[in-house]
Amino acid sequence: MTLIEDLQWRGLYADCTDLGALSQRLATGPLTLYCGFDPTGDSLHVGHLVPQLTLRRFQLAGHHPIPLAGGATGMVGDPSGKSAERNLLTREQLAHNVNCVKGQLARLLDFEHPTNPARLLDNADWTAPLSFLDFLREIGKHFSISSMMAKDSVKSRMEGGTGISYTEFSYQLLQANDFYHLRKVANCELQIGGSDQWGNITAGTDLIRKKLGVPAWGWTLPLITKADGSKFGKTEGGAVWLDPKKTSPYKFYQFFVNTDDAMVVEYLKKFTFLSRSEIEGLEAQHAANPGWREAHKALAREITQLVHGQAALEGAMKASEILFGAEIGETTEEIFRDVVGEVPTTDLPAEKLAEAGTPLTELLVLSGLAPSKGQARKDIEGGGIYVNNLKSPDSTRALISADLLFGRYVLLRKGKKSYCVLKVG
Repeated sequence: MTLIEDLQWRGLYADCTDLGALSQRLATGPLTLYCGFDPTGDSLHVGHLVPQLTLRRFQLAGHHPIPLAGGATGMVGDPSGKSAERNLLTREQLAHNVNCVKGQLARLLDFEHPTNPARLLDNADWTAPLSFLDFLREIGKHFSISSMMAKDSVKSRMEGGTGISYTEFSYQLLQANDFYHLRKVANCELQIGGSDQWGNITAGTDLIRKKLGVPAWGWTLPLITKADGSKFGKTEGGAVWLDPKKTSPYKFYQFFVNTDDAMVVEYLKKFTFLSRSEIEGLEAQHAANPGWREAHKALAREITQLVHGQAALEGAMKASEILFGAEIGETTEEIFRDVVGEVPTTDLPAEKLAEAGTPLTELLVLSGLAPSKGQARKDIEGGGIYVNNLKSPDSTRALISADLLFGRYVLLRKGKKSYCVLKVG
């Protein structure tokens, strides 16, 4: 299977400026390609993963990827897919965001490869030195107003009644200049991006044709959605970020474990490097017994390991197992804090566990796991109460400071799924 055939099988093809010609070019040897990521925030989110992983797929096939941080274009803001004008970032905000995003872009690509290392670039390096007059003369003169107005990103804003500023209207020229510059100095022949980038990408291929007279191609990827058609990468708590400080590896892992059944095979194709036979095997297992959720777990394992590394994956899986009743064992406090964030938490004064401690029956009422001490006693004697995931059948038991995990927590469980964390301090 060729690279293009694999991308098409995975559903990673929306459009191409000339698929036949690009196929012929790829057959002749490695090429250089790029994808831009504007640092509008201090972290990318899971919606940015597909183009990043596609760059990696090209690299694994021997091609030369360039992830591009938009230090210049980020100051303007891309109108694509936006119904209103973006708030402009300060130079200080942008510089901070660029530094954060560069680190995230560097995780998924091999920058030390002996033959085709990835190169991380920033378009501010060649855009900032350009004067406004030089930009108008060298770039702007190659674009007609009618062609710029015809781009979907502009047309939708004009038809929506909100209008578009000259600043965002000019964005497509800046992105076209990036592709032109990279074609000229880095022999970059291909730009990839989401399907909402089609107008910006074709602006670049047109500019290259007019100024350099050499071929260049654009490839777009379908925008990822959920089963209900809503935007991918959003939860009730907001976006799912790649920065582990904003979205913990555990919550990242859980986001993919909880993938809708109807989408799990599609996501396995787009977000993992599992082979076709492996994915088809998981698809067959899922069809035979969806309750096992083997496809979901494989998806979560693969993508969490890619983004956060093996140690973070193991921690996320351990936290997940604790919430399914596994022994806490050698769990670190960092992992346990992920558990705390997922279940109800009740503050407990330290003196409650001093000396003689506090009866477990009383703590079950305090935690809300039992409506009364009498019911708590029945639940304990019936074998349905666990302290730190260990069954506690003694209804006369009192918890003391020695029962605290990491000197701060007690994990109470009733039955299989009802949890509460008592937190001291």
